[in-house]
Amino acid sequence: MLSGSEQGQQPQSVASFSKPLVVTRENHVVSRKQLSPNALKVLYRLKDAGYDAYLVGGCIRDILLGLEPKDFDVVTNATPEQIKKQFRNCRLIGRRFRLAHIMFGREIIEVATMRGHHSDDEQGEKNKSQASEQGQLLRDNVYGTIDEDAERRDFSINALYYSINDFSIHDFAGGMEAIKNRCIELIGDPETRYREDPVRMLRAVRFATKLDMTIAPATEKPMFQLASLLGNIPAARLFEEMLKLFLNGKAEANFHLLRQYGLFTYLFPALDKLLNKHPDGTEYQLVTQVLKNTDKRINAGKKVTPAYLIAAFLWYPLQSLANRITAQGETPFNAFNMAMNQILSESAKSLAVPKRFTIGAREIWQLQHRFDKRGGQRAFRLTQQPRFRAAKDFFCLRAQFEPELAELAKWWDNYTEQDAGSQKRMVSDLNKGAKSGGNYRRRRPRKAKSNNTKRHD
Repeated sequence: MLSGSEQGQQPQSVASFSKPLVVTRENHVVSRKQLSPNALKVLYRLKDAGYDAYLVGGCIRDILLGLEPKDFDVVTNATPEQIKKQFRNCRLIGRRFRLAHIMFGREIIEVATMRGHHSDDEQGEKNKSQASEQGQLLRDNVYGTIDEDAERRDFSINALYYSINDFSIHDFAGGMEAIKNRCIELIGDPETRYREDPVRMLRAVRFATKLDMTIAPATEKPMFQLASLLGNIPAARLFEEMLKLFLNGKAEANFHLLRQYGLFTYLFPALDKLLNKHPDGTEYQLVTQVLKNTDKRINAGKKVTPAYLIAAFLWYPLQSLANRITAQGETPFNAFNMAMNQILSESAKSLAVPKRFTIGAREIWQLQHRFDKRGGQRAFRLTQQPRFRAAKDFFCLRAQFEPELAELAKWWDNYTEQDAGSQKRMVSDLNKGAKSGGNYRRRRPRKAKSNNTKRHD
């Protein structure tokens, strides 16, 4: 690791600081052709206005790894208000740390002011941060120099700064060496950094799988003891992190690492409880298959709705709860509806899932009980439901692990591939024979009216 004279004094794989390593343009592969034109516009305008400006973090890291960057983040010594004066298409966001978003149509270039060290003296609110009793930073509008900003970054691979002045890369924490060794390492004392922001544990997992790297021993060790700190993170922020973990094409790998470090329970506690109870059971098999299918779709450029993931993750907790309510004397129909409300309410304490996704999950769940009702126009009407495709896919997935559903799932797979005429014949065939399973209710013949009606004189 390139960490200067203090390298031998540091714990294994903990990034430290010294004079930054400056990698000149001829010694690295980052080219302006690989950068967003809009990011370059932001850099040059800040430079021309007399400010220092650098591309930082993930975009530089990804290019060095041969990956295509998705986002381009800029850091500068200009304050948010000074940034806003330079760009009419700018808006300021954030309370924990103020950021500037420069809008270029659908592309957003995020610009942050260089962060500084916290101060305990009475220099005013601008030089102070606010932390919780657990050490978590609640407010962090403390500005500083590029050296201080680099020290405040989470991982060494993210403390790389690309200068627009001479196109060099400034490496403050051995990030170049970490990339070479494919190692995820926190900057500074791992326990302190995790306490400042427990979400860093989730980020460590996501970077490890996304970049095909290993988590350094010193970075990994505190995660087992500090996982419970995720319980202090707002549910809305955890939902955003959940999407990054399970909709990035590495969902299955992230799932296994989250379980390994005890982090998964703070995202889906009800499911984690069932997985602990039945480590190799149907619940585990279905969830891992869902994640494999999700990765396959994402990597093929297809979309996956979070509603489907929520429905899949909570299906067996929902079934378990509905069975308990039924055992208390409720009808299966009422128990299922009561369980849906309760499971979503309990889940909201961990993940603030937007209503549009919880509605979608409800519809997928409700349609699971309609696939065995195929007689008359029922099958056709079911296919007209907005969530039919997702519900059918989930039903067929369940059939892989619930043998009693296999024949019915095969019928629906066949039905959806037929034209209208063939579909009518398939439904008609359900009425031939007692073993059709079509749930077709025959009408009772009407009683013939008697001619011998009584007269009442």
